[in-house]
Amino acid sequence: MCKGLASLPTCCLERAKELKARLGSILQKPDGSLFCCKVGKNRATLEECLRWKESFEQLLTSKYGLCAFTAFLLSEFSEENVAFYFACEDYRSTKSLAKLPAKAQKIYKEFIGSEAPREINIDHETRDATKANMLCPSLSCFDQAQHKIYMLMAKDCYPRFLRSPAYGDLVSQATKQHRLGKKV
Repeated sequence: MCKGLASLPTCCLERAKELKARLGSILQKPDGSLFCCKVGKNRATLEECLRWKESFEQLLTSKYGLCAFTAFLLSEFSEENVAFYFACEDYRSTKSLAKLPAKAQKIYKEFIGSEAPREINIDHETRDATKANMLCPSLSCFDQAQHKIYMLMAKDCYPRFLRSPAYGDLVSQATKQHRLGKKV
């Protein structure tokens, strides 16, 4: 165990283990597949699963890929990254300039501000720049923070996802379905 975790009270460690176990059971079916990525007869094809390996952008633009990646981030307690990224995308597509200040405040309070419930991991300079942008919210006020989070996910989370048992299981399931489909 790392020194940081060793210094935490036992009750905190037990609670963290309990939460991880509970999340794992929510995200996975008894057969080990990711629950959100397999709904009814709709599922990712083998071709789609393999495209996710081509680029992070391919993963994010796939409905099932995004679902699988989000489930993976949830299991690692870092889903706030993808939530923030897409909150920024939604914010940037706001048509009414009158709605910008309220939407900006909501995103800031949820992901960036002190005591933010889903605080993202950005450096102090980026946090300060974003805070300054909040004085006069524009469509680009979260660009720097969003870019930092995108790069964090692309360089850290995405490679771990591709090496994860969850991704391997999805590819394996899709491979089985592909073979069954060819035999029919």
